[in-house]
Amino acid sequence: MTTVTIVSEGCVTRASAEPGAEDLWLAPPVLRASTGWALEPAGLCRGPACVPIPPGRQTEFVRGDGAVNLAALARQRGQAAVHDDEGRVWVFGAPSLADAHGRKVVLIAWASW
Repeated sequence: MTTVTIVSEGCVTRASAEPGAEDLWLAPPVLRASTGWALEPAGLCRGPACVPIPPGRQTEFVRGDGAVNLAALARQRGQAAVHDDEGRVWVFGAPSLADAHGRKVVLIAWASW
């Protein structure tokens, strides 16, 4: 395992992970602590939002030892994922509303005033 820096959604965290060429494998407790995502029966979930694992692609997202590929999750969500040459710093871009062009989208706005 290697200590990596993860930059995602305005947060910077350090976590123990196993970086690969284009994959970043984290143990489930580390994934939850560093990103808020967790492996659930419905897929990879953060709060009530879940990203289903596509049929036939289970091994791309979850290894036999239970480690989860954060880079595969980012790709599935349409996020950009880049890393340095050593795989010690990973940056995940935020999904864009423009990515949903041509599809129905629900926006909720709330203000306390």
